[in-house]
Amino acid sequence: MIMRSQPPLLELRDISYSYPDHDSPLLEGINFSIHKERIGLIGPNGSGKTTLFQIIMGLLKADTGEILLEGKKMETEKDFQQIRRRLGLLFQNSDDQLFSPTVLEDVAFGPLNIGATPAEARNTSISTLKQLGLEGFEERITHKLSGGEKKIVALATILAMHPQLLLLDEPSNNLDPETRERLITILRGLNQVHIIISHDLDFLASTCTQLYAIEKKTLVRCEEKQVHSHEHIHPYGNQPHQHGT
Repeated sequence: MIMRSQPPLLELRDISYSYPDHDSPLLEGINFSIHKERIGLIGPNGSGKTTLFQIIMGLLKADTGEILLEGKKMETEKDFQQIRRRLGLLFQNSDDQLFSPTVLEDVAFGPLNIGATPAEARNTSISTLKQLGLEGFEERITHKLSGGEKKIVALATILAMHPQLLLLDEPSNNLDPETRERLITILRGLNQVHIIISHDLDFLASTCTQLYAIEKKTLVRCEEKQVHSHEHIHPYGNQPHQHGT
């Protein structure tokens, strides 16, 4: 008997994209697949990293190419609604993701939107908040939270949907050291595979097993830039900082 291999959870084939009114493409010939890996994505500002996430989620339409979810082509808006149920996108700016008066309402919005009853959505939300160490935050006013608290709550809003794959856009950006380490611990403990956009190589080393980069408009695996952790000493090293790519 011939055993057929499982198709990738997500696959991109020859994806290209140009901004309207721009002759030169931003992304060109992107090919990529993910099964169970945890991937870091690096590249200069403006290279198309966030745009690639938006294309995957169907928020932008690629000029050419195909997006497949477990081997099925995603073509129609209905297809991409399925993608949005099964993939969780964490925005770079938490204020773009949080819009309800209270934390509980924000986290419950997703489950309610996909058909959960109010009781089910509430239970899922409370359970998710507890999982992330946010027990007791249910009635907190969202816009009054600190930046770090907003980031963890924003993550809770997508985890409450039980996605199979997380797309995290600069999740450690502007976090204080304690919250950054807390986020690393959370991500290490999750079952979901993920793709993380970040300029923080130490953060990626702590949360990812493979590293990719957008270079010259396409996506390449970094064989020379292996994900690794290291110790270092320099002035004010306990303050948030980044290392060059």
